[in-house]
Amino acid sequence: MKSNTTKENIVVENFIVHYMLSFKHLCLVTVSCPLLALIICFVTAYIFQPDDIHETHCRVYNIIPSISAITGISPQRYLWRISVAFHIGPRFIIAAVHKSYHLNLINASSKYHEKAKWWLNFAFWLNVLEIGSLCGVTYISNRENYPIHEKLFIIFMVSSLMHMLACIKGIRWVAETNNDLERVQRGLLIKKSLLILSLVSTVGLVAFFLKHRLLCHVMAFSWFAFCEYIIALANMAFHVTVILDFPTEHLVVAKGLQHVTKNNKFD
Repeated sequence: MKSNTTKENIVVENFIVHYMLSFKHLCLVTVSCPLLALIICFVTAYIFQPDDIHETHCRVYNIIPSISAITGISPQRYLWRISVAFHIGPRFIIAAVHKSYHLNLINASSKYHEKAKWWLNFAFWLNVLEIGSLCGVTYISNRENYPIHEKLFIIFMVSSLMHMLACIKGIRWVAETNNDLERVQRGLLIKKSLLILSLVSTVGLVAFFLKHRLLCHVMAFSWFAFCEYIIALANMAFHVTVILDFPTEHLVVAKGLQHVTKNNKFD
């Protein structure tokens, strides 16, 4: 008993934290980068370059520019690309930590544990696909290569919606393995509301895009753009709900972490 205590004291003495970052703050800063950039791009483009952002193939009247329009002109495109570049790295870290966190919550003795693992892994890879396609639509603008930009946008939309659904399913099944659905009800309700909002907005986006593209209806493109902004904001809000799972956790750079087990005990 004494030798174990001595060993633990030695390990604690060798455990040094070099840097510690609040995971909650990381998530908030990460989502703030594209959000603030989007607002700046919208305001500056609307004030100084209205002719460039309202131009469409139909040449009909519209008042709301699309995200692609305000982030595809210069100099706004540089701000948007820089903001996306800054937030991509942390998003991969957040996705990996989120998956690992929920995998560790699974009760291996439950009959639902395999289903919970499958949904969590599926959600993770959909998240990776979403991040990758976001990079694609960011760095290949509609002005540079519209066909590729359009396909990447579709991939982003589909992967984003599927990720939302898979994430909700994964968290629900993890809670089922522990008979603890009540603990996650609030978070799931918020996530489901954002998913429904995104789905409704996506239906509107497709409908107004077809009206604009095929029939050239006045203001159809503005309604398309409005739906696009709602989807973007709902997507950002969904990703920031991860802080509900990590209210007090931190990312740590430390010496001696190899001696710490998943149960927060020293080997």
